[in-house]
Amino acid sequence: MAEKIQSVKGMYDILPGESALWLKLEDIARRVLSQYGYRNIRTPIVEPTALFVRAVGEHTDIVEKEMFAWEDALNGHKLALRPEGTAGVVRAVIEHNMVYNGPVRLWYTGPMFRHENVQKGRQRQFTQIGVEAFGFDGPDVDAEQIILLARLWRELGLADVAALQINTIGDLDERAAYRQELISYFERHAELLDGDARRRLHANPLRILDSKNPAMQEMIDGAPRLLDQLGSDSRAHFDGLCRLLDDAGVAYQINTRLVRGLDYYNRSVFEWVTDRLGAQGTIAAGGRYDGLVAQMGGRPAPAVGFGLGMERVLLLMKELGVAASDELDAYLVYSGEAASRQAPRLAEALRDAGVRVILHSGGGKFANQMKRADAAGAAFAVILGDDEASQGSATLKPLRGQGEQRTLAQAELAAAILGR
Repeated sequence: MAEKIQSVKGMYDILPGESALWLKLEDIARRVLSQYGYRNIRTPIVEPTALFVRAVGEHTDIVEKEMFAWEDALNGHKLALRPEGTAGVVRAVIEHNMVYNGPVRLWYTGPMFRHENVQKGRQRQFTQIGVEAFGFDGPDVDAEQIILLARLWRELGLADVAALQINTIGDLDERAAYRQELISYFERHAELLDGDARRRLHANPLRILDSKNPAMQEMIDGAPRLLDQLGSDSRAHFDGLCRLLDDAGVAYQINTRLVRGLDYYNRSVFEWVTDRLGAQGTIAAGGRYDGLVAQMGGRPAPAVGFGLGMERVLLLMKELGVAASDELDAYLVYSGEAASRQAPRLAEALRDAGVRVILHSGGGKFANQMKRADAAGAAFAVILGDDEASQGSATLKPLRGQGEQRTLAQAELAAAILGR
C-alpha cells in the first residue's frame, strides 16, 4: 500500500460541518461590507518578494523570518506567497490607476502565508478579510471602518467580548524624532532588554513598546509617549477620530503602546481585542498608511484599512456558542418506474422553492434509501412511489425530533418543509 500523504504543518483542511460556520461569517461580512459601499477585489496569492520588502518593511518579523519566498527556477524572479493583503491591493490600485476618478473603497478575502510557530489561533496558512480605502484624508473613514467592525461584531453575536483599542503614531517626521528619543531611552535601560528588543533597538524601536515580556513592562511603561509630542495636524486628526467614535457610541481605550507591526502605518492605528482567546487576543487590526501608495510608485493618495483574522473570529464564535448548520432540509427517496421518472422533476420543484434537497442516487431497496436519508442528516424524507406519482402527492416523514408522517400534495411539500 502506498504511503499516505499528510497536509503541510500549519495548513489545515476545513471539512463539511465545520465549514458551515465559515460560510456564516463570510456571508455576514459580505453583507455588512456591501452596506458600507465596499467593493470586492481579488489579487494573486503569489507576488514579487520586493513588493512585501518595500511595503511591509525590511526589518519586520514578516520579512525577516516569516515569508515563504523563493527564486523562480525558470527566470530567476524572486517570488513570495503573500503574508498580508494590503501590499497586493496597493500594487493593484497603482497598476490599474484605480483612484484616477476619485476615492475607492475595497475589500478582499483569501489565504495568507507566514512561516511561524503553529499554535491556537496562529497558523502558517490563515485567512483574512481585509478592507482598504484610498483617497480619504480625514478621520471620518478611519471611524467608518471601526464602526463597520462594531456592526460586524453585533451581527455575529460578539459585541460583548470585543474591545477596541486605538492610538496614533503620528506622521513620518514626528515618528522619526520620536524614534531617536526611544532609542536613547532604551539604551539607558539596555540591561533590561531581551534578545528581540536588542535586535529591534536600532531597526524598529517602536516594536519594543509592543513587547509582551513581563520583565520589561515596568521599563516600557516609563518610555516617552508619542501622543504627547504630536504636531497640530496629527493631534487634530486623532481628536477628530475620538470625537466621531464618541458620537457613534463606540467605546474605546487609548493604548499609547499600540504601534502595529508593519512599517507603513501612520496616524490612526487600532485593534479589536478579546480576553477569550488567551495570548492570541487580537481579532482585527488596522490603521492609516498615507505614504504607502507613493512609496510603492503611485501618485500620492491617503489610505486606511484593516485586516480581520477569520480563524480567530471563528474560535471566538465557537467559544460563545455561535452555531451554524449546513443541514439538509429533505432527502427524496422513490420506488417504481413512474416515481423514478417523476422524482427528478419533484426535486427541482422543491429547489425552486428554496428547499435544500438531495435526490437519492444509485437505486437500491427502499430500506437502504431510508438509511441514506437518515445518514445524510436531512430533517425530512420525501417518499415517492408510483401511487403517489399518479396522484401528484408524496409522503413527508420527519427524521429529526417529533412529528407524524403524512401524505401531501406535491405543491404543498415545500411550505411544510420550510415551515418546520
